[in-house]
Amino acid sequence: MKFNTATLRRPALWGVAALLATGAVGAMAQDAKLLPGKGVEVQPLKSSIQEEAFQTRIVAHALKDLGYDVKPVKEVEYPTAHIAIANGDATYLASHWNPLHANFYKNAGGDAKLFRKGEYSSGALQGYLIDKKTADKYHITNIGQLKDPKLAKLFDTDGDGKADLAGCTPGWGCEEVIEHQLTAYKLRDTVSHKQGTYSALIADVISRYKAGQPVLYYTWTPYWVSGVLVPGKDVVWLEVPFSSQPGENAGASTKLPNGKDYGFQVNKQQIVANKAFVQAHPDAGVLFAEMKVSVNDINAQNLRMNQGEKSSADIDRHVSAWIKANQKTYDGWLADARAAAGK
Repeated sequence: MKFNTATLRRPALWGVAALLATGAVGAMAQDAKLLPGKGVEVQPLKSSIQEEAFQTRIVAHALKDLGYDVKPVKEVEYPTAHIAIANGDATYLASHWNPLHANFYKNAGGDAKLFRKGEYSSGALQGYLIDKKTADKYHITNIGQLKDPKLAKLFDTDGDGKADLAGCTPGWGCEEVIEHQLTAYKLRDTVSHKQGTYSALIADVISRYKAGQPVLYYTWTPYWVSGVLVPGKDVVWLEVPFSSQPGENAGASTKLPNGKDYGFQVNKQQIVANKAFVQAHPDAGVLFAEMKVSVNDINAQNLRMNQGEKSSADIDRHVSAWIKANQKTYDGWLADARAAAGK
């Protein structure tokens, strides 16, 4: 009787195939555990503020580490960004200001369509400032004093006799507040709200300050401007006559714990994302809720950009350096996100 040696070998081959298959399945399971977002596209958004690229890319980096296919960041202004995310045309915005963007959030569908949890960056201040020299000389401490045409004229840059306030890019949340307050504080006859690209507006303010001329402008923190025109040294914050906010924030107090009132509520920056996306990918939701970058870190990076380190490669280097300096915390976010994906 003859035996087919191929037949004798076949069980052994089956065993090898089974082992290989088991290994492949195990590798796939491990891959799914470490990269829960593998194959899923993510579209980040940011405003025209170039300095927001830093915090936007930190989020993108973390999502990539979870396996997501993160597309290049698209630039749109805040109202459009909120609507695009709510409609599923984009995934997240890392610079949602709460409560400043309350109207944008509500108009885009609010909690029914959007996700926002945690505090990505806390303690953001905003308000009006003037140069310290003029403030000290004329004893100006409150923007309400600019109802006086003589004081307002000190900040006239175009010869119409009215103070020129370097304000907001059209469409930003601060535009709503400034326009509301000019009416509330009865400043329409003596103050003009100069609008345009904020970077151009503030560059003009800095040039005039360096030339020894009075300046009146709006700004916020974290941002590099207060590292160039330092409050208390070069410029001073102006208080407002009383708290007055538009829309969803009407009636809210803007007083700080120290009793000062600069006219804007203290804000927290949050990551706003498409709610359906987060429901489908709970790991991303945990990541968005846990991530946190300090105001000081954002200020420091923004100042480096202002000093010339503003190329895309520079920003990527800043992101990598920040992650390395905060590696344990960063790894903790990823671990918690992966754990959420496995539930």
